[in-house]
Amino acid sequence: QVQLVESGGGSVQAGGSLRLSCAAFGYAFSSPWMGWFRQVPGKEREGVAAVSPGGGVTYYGDSVKGRFTISHDNAKKTLYLQMNSLKPEDTAMYYCAADFRPKFGGAANLVTSYNYWGQGTQVTVSA
Repeated sequence: QVQLVESGGGSVQAGGSLRLSCAAFGYAFSSPWMGWFRQVPGKEREGVAAVSPGGGVTYYGDSVKGRFTISHDNAKKTLYLQMNSLKPEDTAMYYCAADFRPKFGGAANLVTSYNYWGQGTQVTVSA
């Protein structure tokens, strides 16, 4: 059973930076697609960024392009999200997700494309 544990959330002022980490456990051979999603109360969970198993393909939500960078270290089974130039509208619970099925195009940033989820880490950006 794949388990995902996020860390690195916190409170920061607008314009600041945070780096989220997601440690993955429970698989030995094939690497999964991995992604970051976020959700605020009363709204649907939205895709932030995703990365292919080999790291060669990445997808970003329009609202974070140019500010956030997704990366992963397969040897450490750890996913990262570097968030720069943070805005108050980035405030949300951020979730790590993983899935072993192949993905094409924008499907990598869809909630329904992932079977495994972490518990989330809160990011709060103040004006």
